Parts: sequence; C-alpha cells; structure tokens
Amino acid sequence: MLYWLSRFSEHVELLNVFRYITFRTGGAIATALLFVFFFGPASISWLRVKQGKGQPIREDGPQSHLSKKGTPTMGGLMILSGLLVSVLLWANLSNAYVWIVLLVTLGFGAIGFYDDYLKVTKQSHAGYSGRARLALEGAVAAAAAIGIAYVAGTPPFSTSLAFPFFKDLLLNLSYFFVVLAAFIVVGAGNAVNLTDGLDGLAIVPVMVAAASFGFISYLAGNAVFSNYLQIHFVPGTGELAIVCGATIGAGLGFLWFNAPPAQIFMGDTGSLALGGMIGTVAVATKHEIVLAVIGGLFVLEAASVIIQVISFRYTGKRVFKMAPIHHHFEQLGWKEPQVVVRFWIISVVLALIGLATLKLR
Repeated sequence: MLYWLSRFSEHVELLNVFRYITFRTGGAIATALLFVFFFGPASISWLRVKQGKGQPIREDGPQSHLSKKGTPTMGGLMILSGLLVSVLLWANLSNAYVWIVLLVTLGFGAIGFYDDYLKVTKQSHAGYSGRARLALEGAVAAAAAIGIAYVAGTPPFSTSLAFPFFKDLLLNLSYFFVVLAAFIVVGAGNAVNLTDGLDGLAIVPVMVAAASFGFISYLAGNAVFSNYLQIHFVPGTGELAIVCGATIGAGLGFLWFNAPPAQIFMGDTGSLALGGMIGTVAVATKHEIVLAVIGGLFVLEAASVIIQVISFRYTGKRVFKMAPIHHHFEQLGWKEPQVVVRFWIISVVLALIGLATLKLR
C-alpha cells in the first residue's frame, strides 16, 4: 500500500524511498514485530479463555512436557495477522507473486486452524483425516504452482527446475512441474509442522529460512545482481523479500511469547502456513533444491518420522527412541533448551551452506 506513495516522489523527493525493496523490507520487519508484540498478550488471554484446557499433551511423550498442560495453541493466528498486515502495508500489491505466496500462507493456515480446532475441542491429538488434509494442501499448492508458472512467462523457463552449481542447467519438467512444485510446498509445510514440538524450536529455523530466501528473492529479482552471481533472473520475485521480512518480524514477536516456558504454542495454524510460505518462495525463485539445504533441519525432522514409521511397520522395530528426532534426543537425556538451541545452530549452519551455493556457479 505504501509503495504507491513513490508515485508522488516527483513532488516530494523523500517519498522515493518507498520504491526501494530494502527500505520496505525493513519497514515490514518492524511493523510485523510491533503488531505481534503489542497484540500478543490480548490474543493469548483470549485464546486461553476460549480453549480452556489448551493443546492436548501426549501422555507417551517426554514426562517434562506434562507440565505444559493448559497452554493455549493457535499462536499461528498472531503470526499470520502480523504478517498479513505488514505485507499489505509495505508490499507492491500489483505483484502477482505476493498474492500467490499469501494464497498458500493463508490457505495452509486455514487448514491448520481447522486441525487445531478439532484437537482442542476434542482434546485429542487426532485432527481430521490425514488424507483429506493432504488433498486440501495439494489443491492449494497446485493452484499456486500453476500461478507461478503463468507469471514466470513462457516455457521452458517457467516450468523448469534449476540446479545449484550450474549456471545454465535447466530441466524442463513441462506439466510435471506443477506436481513437483506442489509436492515441495506440501512437503515444506508438513516438515515445519513436524518440527514444531518444543518451545521455540520451529520459529527460529523458520526465521532463518525466511531471511535466507528473502535474500535470495532480492537477488533473483534483480537483473544486475542475478547476472553477477549467474543465478537465474526471475522478474518480480524481489518483492517476496518483503513477505519474508514480514515473516521474520512476526516470528520475532511470537518468539517473545513462545520462548521457554511458552505462553502459547504455534500450532498447525502457524507451522503449516509458514512452511508452505517458504516452499512457495523457493519454487518462485527457482531455488527448490537449495530449499532442501537451507531447510535441512525440517527435512531431517520429516525423514525421522518416515524412517520410524517404515521401520516399525516392516520390522516391528524403532530406529529412534521417539519421532520426530527432537524427541529422540530428549529421551537420550538432553534437556529441552539444549535440543532447541543446538537445532537452532544446525539451522544457521545449513542456511549458510545453502547461501554459499549462490556464488558457486
């Protein structure tokens, strides 16, 4: 919205700053942070009253988690509210990529919200049908993939998969691009969802990934920088840096309340939405493979669940003491803050490795 003030820069030179993505990204971070910070206490109080017993705690989980009974969930509503207000205020709303990413973010958020609602009202870990949820996520992600392919221009570039380390290598997937892109977005959403099991565990890696892809978006959407780094130029994606900035700001505000001991949990409302958002930005900027590196912690969490399920189903034995893998380390005797901080460190290291691929062409 404020972007349009730049049109009057001929009359008021100071308004020219609203043209710059960097300035508006900074504004988006600050706006989302302050929004969540100031409205957070009232939101938590309201959710606590509405939910009563709060999010159900697994009886078969670590015993230290039983003390968290009564903590409200759906904290993702705080994050998404701050993100949405900030993006609408600072982004160029004529940019199609912004609306596509918001579609996925809010769509996945709505799916997660309904799942959280069922868990709270039934006081059960079982939300609604996993197949139904995946089908809804897949439909939203497929619509976003088609939109990205349309906005990106004519094939083969719009439907191609780019590879890090190779400046000219593109694999044209044709119609299969929609399938792969939808799989990446859905996978990212559910991987972040599985990571969200300890106080503060998911939100910091999400912010690290958002910062990384905000930087990538800015470079990929800039003809000069993309040419210098020899990455693929994707016009219009620079504006996604503002969405990523708003995510960082909202995440920081949420972390104030989610830091141990958490006053509120993110819930599926936030984790699904934020994971889907990051996955969509990765697809739009042609950095899908780099997402597996930057979001390697999320991949590890998801892989641990898949390995555990397959192993138990076919051998009757468990590979991990408990899945996802952060619970495995808790069962080994690590304290919750140790697991959380060490996983944060891993996420930062993986992000640095992922960003390093930008120059290795």
